[in-house]
Amino acid sequence: MPPTLASLAHHSALKLTVRAGEDRLDVPVRWAHVSELADPVPYMEGGELLLTTALKLDAEDAKAMRRYVKRLVGAGVVGLGFAVGVNYDEIPKVLVDTAGEEGLPLLEVPRRTPFIAISKAVSAAIAADQYRAVTAGFAAQRELTRQALSDGPEGLLAALAAQVDGWAALYDASGALVATAPEWAGRRAARLTADVERLRDRPAPASSVVGGPDNEDRVELHTLGTGRRPRAALAVGTASALGTAERYAVHSAIALLTLTTERSRSLQAAQDRIGAAVLRLLLAGHPDHARAVAGELYGGLLDAPFRVVVGEGATADSDHLGGLAEVVESAAARSGEAVLVVVEGPRRLVVLAVDGGAAVEACGEYAATLEAERAASDVREQGGEDDELVVGLSAPSGPIAAAGAYKQAEQALSVARRRGRVLVEHEQLAAGSVLPLLADDAVRAFADGLLRPLSEHDATGRGDLVASLRAWLSRHGQWDAAAADLGVHRHTLRYRMRRVEEILGRSLDDPDVRMELWLALKATAAAE
Repeated sequence: MPPTLASLAHHSALKLTVRAGEDRLDVPVRWAHVSELADPVPYMEGGELLLTTALKLDAEDAKAMRRYVKRLVGAGVVGLGFAVGVNYDEIPKVLVDTAGEEGLPLLEVPRRTPFIAISKAVSAAIAADQYRAVTAGFAAQRELTRQALSDGPEGLLAALAAQVDGWAALYDASGALVATAPEWAGRRAARLTADVERLRDRPAPASSVVGGPDNEDRVELHTLGTGRRPRAALAVGTASALGTAERYAVHSAIALLTLTTERSRSLQAAQDRIGAAVLRLLLAGHPDHARAVAGELYGGLLDAPFRVVVGEGATADSDHLGGLAEVVESAAARSGEAVLVVVEGPRRLVVLAVDGGAAVEACGEYAATLEAERAASDVREQGGEDDELVVGLSAPSGPIAAAGAYKQAEQALSVARRRGRVLVEHEQLAAGSVLPLLADDAVRAFADGLLRPLSEHDATGRGDLVASLRAWLSRHGQWDAAAADLGVHRHTLRYRMRRVEEILGRSLDDPDVRMELWLALKATAAAE
């Protein structure tokens, strides 16, 4: 504990007497300062015990003393030590009364007690308190290290919570809550995820202090990691500001958690190379070799159906592409799933994740969030290349069919880009309609070229061959129904269809011709 006015008043060697402010003696003393100035406030920082002999004070002037005491209280001076037997044989009553009224503790210093003795006592108490804090900090560091080695981050959090007499929580790179200690703090920690996400966007290392929910406690947030983007975050909740010993414990926890959450660059690079090799072997049709290379690192992933995710960013430093990797890896880590993430160049990412697992779900939620943000901003062009992220998701597959799943993911990604979507699943393509695919420029060019002779014929006013062809195909070649739709005689319609065959040089009896014409009509209709 730092020195207080009470500890100084009870110091047997100082012989101090409390003359006012008896109820405020528990205030810590930051320093003891001697000043004979009539106004020492400009030289005060707050927290001092001011010592004076009143050499330049008219301590019997009520107005002057009231002004003097008010100035001291306003500057944060915690107490006034008045030496008697020097300029005054006793403390003037007006000063005692004013100090009592303003709540300023007033200590009488006897002539035989030099001010230097009081300063030494304060200095020695501060030094002793700092030594105790450092000693306690080292002890806390040893305990936190022991817990981290024996029980991992969970044990470290429990030890930290005990050290600070509060609670502690660990968040992953995405801002999701990973662990808390004690367990009762889980709900409080969960309410701070938005603050953790805001802190994550600041340059690392970053920290902030926030009020707890409903002002329950004071919470410090710290990012963890050595890179540009934090890998995790620590929250420490306490009833009041941290002391020196508690501060040592928090800094030790930050260092230890950084070591447990941040892998070395060489280890990360080695794992990335293994992941890339496993992916290449799978795509080359060598699942057995892929299993051998994966070992225990990715082996579990290849024992169950998985999905292939292909993501592309519009820029080399796309934050959304990096964000996709983070949420997928974090979700897999929380659920204990194996996941393979391979960076194929600065704008492309390939992920193998367990079908139906947390990583695939997190990928979908991330894409849905981006989709909602883009819809709200309403600044992108439909199907343009300004979108920062597009993702294709394959159907469930296994190691033998990995190459096919990769192709499915690429097809889905191509459709996502064309439709202006963030994510498209390959299964949605099979369950949906082929008509959206006709929006491709090459398809429209083909349609325009195929139907141009008929359109040019209609432009001369010698018939309505395009509309007649559309009606006839929509009625599956039923003459009476198609003629009724057009409001013409069926013989007129037959004549028009013969003209279509003559102009195009193709037979309408050929189902392939009818299919191509129908798709061409749909493509041109979609473009209108």
